[in-house]
Formats: sequence, C-alpha cells, structure tokens
Amino acid sequence: MSKLAVSLVEPVFTVQYRVIYGDTDAAGVVYNANYLRYFEIGRTEMMRAWALPYSAIEAMGCILPVTESYLRFKAPAAYDDLITISTSLVEVSKVTCRFHYAITREDVASRPVLLVKGFTSHACVNRQGKLTPFPAAVLEKITALLGKGTEREMNS
Repeated sequence: MSKLAVSLVEPVFTVQYRVIYGDTDAAGVVYNANYLRYFEIGRTEMMRAWALPYSAIEAMGCILPVTESYLRFKAPAAYDDLITISTSLVEVSKVTCRFHYAITREDVASRPVLLVKGFTSHACVNRQGKLTPFPAAVLEKITALLGKGTEREMNS
C-alpha cells in the first residue's frame, strides 16, 4: 500500500456534522483547513465511544499530537450541508497510531458523495514533548479498535 493510500477498515465509526457558516470561505464552500477539524471530530468521538476519551489519556500523562496529515479533496461541502465523518484506526505501534477518514454528503438520490478522504498520524508524547510508549491501558483499548482487514472502498 502506498504511504498516501487511504481506505477505511472495519470497524468504521461514523458521526454527522452540520456545516456552520463560520466553516465556509468567501467562495461559500468549506475552507480546506476545516476538514482537519472534521477529522478531529471523527477521531475524538470514535475514541470517546469505543476506547477512552482523550481527557483520560491526557490524565495518564500522554498527548497525541498530529505528526502527519494528508487530505485528498474530491468535492466541496457548503453551509448547512449535513456531512458524515467516517473514521477507522488502521495502524498502532508502541508509540504511534494512524487514523483514516472519509467525509461524505448524501446527494439528492440519497447516495453518499465522497468529499474528502485522508489520514492523520499521531505520536504518543509526554508533557515535555518526549516520545513515550502508550500506557498499557491505552494500548490495549486502541489495539482492540484496529481494523479487522475488511476494507471499505472509497471513490478514488
């Protein structure tokens, strides 16, 4: 798989978000950097629902900064669109993890239209910013979220 290849792997967590006016630019579409915020919504809600909230990880002395991100834009979202953010965890090591995302909107025929796909990679660091292994409790929870090998196709 190419480093930039992005596919969702089961289990896939989904959350919906209604685009607010403040998310859009002068052209009336969602400003590109806001898609990273949407990725964060998907990731944090997935962790909260299926593993543990980021606040619990931080209470253990760990922070998970983004170390790499990639977005491939396919179609724009606009004010008041109801978008679906799909997230899956695809890789975990002792000190890093990688999430994949797809953001879609239903068209008039209620079919999903791919707007953006991408990934974020994260490192586990302590409060001093030094790379550190995930605490055992965190590693156990997130490893349980790893994709089970069934890939979900996304329109190129």
